[in-house]
Amino acid sequence: MRFVLSPEQHQFASALHELLAASDVPGAARCWAAGEHGRGLAIWRDLAGLGVTALAVPEAAGGLGAHAVDLVVACEELGHHALPGPVAESLAAVPTLLAEAGEFPDWLGGLADGSLIATVAAPPDVPFAADADAASLVLLAEAGTLYLGKPGDPQRSLDETRRLFPVLGAEVLGTGPPVSRATSRALGLGTLAGSAQLLGAGRALLEMAVRYAGQRVQFGRRIGQFQAVQHQLADVAIALEFARPLLYAAALSAGGPAADRDTSAARVACAEAAHRATRTALQVHGAIGYTQEYGLDLWITKVRALIPAWGSQSAHRARVLAALTQDGAR
Repeated sequence: MRFVLSPEQHQFASALHELLAASDVPGAARCWAAGEHGRGLAIWRDLAGLGVTALAVPEAAGGLGAHAVDLVVACEELGHHALPGPVAESLAAVPTLLAEAGEFPDWLGGLADGSLIATVAAPPDVPFAADADAASLVLLAEAGTLYLGKPGDPQRSLDETRRLFPVLGAEVLGTGPPVSRATSRALGLGTLAGSAQLLGAGRALLEMAVRYAGQRVQFGRRIGQFQAVQHQLADVAIALEFARPLLYAAALSAGGPAADRDTSAARVACAEAAHRATRTALQVHGAIGYTQEYGLDLWITKVRALIPAWGSQSAHRARVLAALTQDGAR
């Protein structure tokens, strides 16, 4: 197996990076945190122009029907720029849920062309719907039933750009085994997309820490010249690079018999790497890293909020252990 991205995927990531770098995402994120979604939604419309919102929508519904690897490439870059909004929900989980649970061409078409942003709650793994106040479509998948959801009062989140809403079922859209299978598949792809966001955010934190270490002078030397700092940065780089192949392997196995195991393994690795990146970035920056004016907090709080999303670390470790134990028994 040749385990590298294609030239087209590299070009896609570069185009996405250029768009987001020119869009003042941090400024849009600050407005989003204040409840003003206009600037953030404008960026989402630009993403639709690149086909990002259509990746997980089937071709029959006006989407691209892209491979999960393409979705991971996009979500990593969105995490790299700390894009506000229900990224994993709207780009991965909801299109999968609608496509596999029944026929919802209007909603799928809206997701594909970017005119619709969606979110979902699926207790117990996803007890709250993220950014329901900015979403045009809110779903609830619970106990084998898919509902059109009615969001309740928002809950506090570590990430001020990510509001969490409890959801009540307002109208039954589908029920039975097809919905259960669709929910399981949607949760898997949402977890994969969230893992890619974590990897991208961790990469951004490493880049900021390296850049700062090359500028900050202490005791007459740039702090990046001290071995203690170099070792910490190297540990983050290694953790991120070790997580990346697990993420791509999980994307390649999406929909297959080992999908759950591989997705959980990628989730654990990406979350741990991103968490290490947050700690190291704060240590390298020192007190300035805690200030909102500097901007490091946008990535740190997003990582801290995304780590428990889509299932706990302990639950994902348990899934990997169970799969390996079963494989060993066979």
